[in-house]
Amino acid sequence: MPDFILSFDQGTTSSRAIVFDRKGNLIAISQKEFTQLFPQPGWVEHDPIEIWSSQLAVATEAIVRAGLRPGDIAAIGITNQRETTILWDRETGRPVYNAIVWQDRRTSDYCDTLRAAGKGSLIQQRTGLVIDAYFSATKIRWMLDHVPGVRELAEAGKLAFGTVDSWLLWNLTGGKVHATDVTNASRTMLFNIHTLQWDEELLKLFDIPGGLLPKVCSSSEIYGHTAGQVWAERIPVAGIAGDQQSALFGQMCTGAGMVKNTYGTGCFLLMNIGDKPILSRNNLVTTVAWKINGQVRYALEGSIFIGGAVVQWLRDGLGIIASSGDVEDMAESVPDNGGVYMVPAFTGLGAPHWLQQARGMITGMTRGTKAAHISRAALESIAFQTMEVVRAMEADAGAAIRELRVDGGAVANNLLMQFQADIIGVKVVRPELTETTAMGAAYLAGLAVGFWKDVEDIRQQWKVDRTFEPAGKENVASLVSGWNKAVKACKVWSE
Repeated sequence: MPDFILSFDQGTTSSRAIVFDRKGNLIAISQKEFTQLFPQPGWVEHDPIEIWSSQLAVATEAIVRAGLRPGDIAAIGITNQRETTILWDRETGRPVYNAIVWQDRRTSDYCDTLRAAGKGSLIQQRTGLVIDAYFSATKIRWMLDHVPGVRELAEAGKLAFGTVDSWLLWNLTGGKVHATDVTNASRTMLFNIHTLQWDEELLKLFDIPGGLLPKVCSSSEIYGHTAGQVWAERIPVAGIAGDQQSALFGQMCTGAGMVKNTYGTGCFLLMNIGDKPILSRNNLVTTVAWKINGQVRYALEGSIFIGGAVVQWLRDGLGIIASSGDVEDMAESVPDNGGVYMVPAFTGLGAPHWLQQARGMITGMTRGTKAAHISRAALESIAFQTMEVVRAMEADAGAAIRELRVDGGAVANNLLMQFQADIIGVKVVRPELTETTAMGAAYLAGLAVGFWKDVEDIRQQWKVDRTFEPAGKENVASLVSGWNKAVKACKVWSE
């Protein structure tokens, strides 16, 4: 068997590919940003063709950088931005519309209508989710109702729906395989997490033809092989998981009660809750964590829509930093936030508030407020939002968490990580390899083809880089109180 695994990490702002060896070492990486489209306020789209072309380009480049040929790759694992919705023609393979991104808010009013009609309980009971524009079902319906000719093509069985994993798999296999895995299916608001089947009642509710939907598979199996027009060699595509579930697995949170937070464009906390789905009483969602060898694991999740993206906004929107890496130095140039709080509800508030109409707010400014205070407030907002989800998660689980394993681009920021530990009062553990999202997909693919023997074989590869212990600061209660006031102001404004 070849000695390397290739991981596709298709994210919200960039496509990446990473080559790993048997010891879990990162051998080569390639990354390419792609175009963000904002046709109207609150709308976010991507070009599906650019998603595919950028992902194929970085995959090829990563193989070359590793000094390898495609034949040296034992399997491909896919992890992806979730909920983002694509419809394409089964004959031509061409999308009928841009991908509607998970951040998109165009279906908020329709979600309000569903909520007012009392459909929230049905949807949570079947899917584990709350009604929100975040998930795929309302995006599919919007395309069916607003893009000319699309509903007729869908009802004639000529279109395919997929989240980004399905779109990549379709293209990798030359249109031979239309499938997804249980983790991505569980983010559509159409999938019954108890039966692990598409739910007929929900398809009727959303008026979506069942013929659009992909086959639902486990997270670790051979779905198909790369087609000749991709690379000459036929490589098995053998692992798929949505990015946050993939990170949970990559962090080796394989025991019930283990928690990770990924600090990416948004922040996503997941807690492994074992083999039984627990429905949240505190505005979290229940999702499928993974399915391996017939065994299903579930997770509680809190989704924070704006995490690291707030730093990008400081750079691109306000222009007060030249690069994202500058934010730590600027924030550290002041001793505290100076009473300034930022609630970065640029695309609404996610868990545990789920307030679609909320928008961003900065409070507590005085004449003495500097750009550094705003930078610090922006960083701290990431930790405060995480704190809210941690508390909700502890309430649902009926137990305090023991540690928070962290990954994603923002974990390189030591100031943020220490503040996070202080605010939640729990140690924050950063692993040596923070590319845990891609690593999870690699592990899932490798397990399917026997590259690694079992989970025990790979658990020992997870190693700690640094642990941030809570400092027990006396002003934590005051800081939390200030944050709560800012969120309250944000909610009042939205009304």
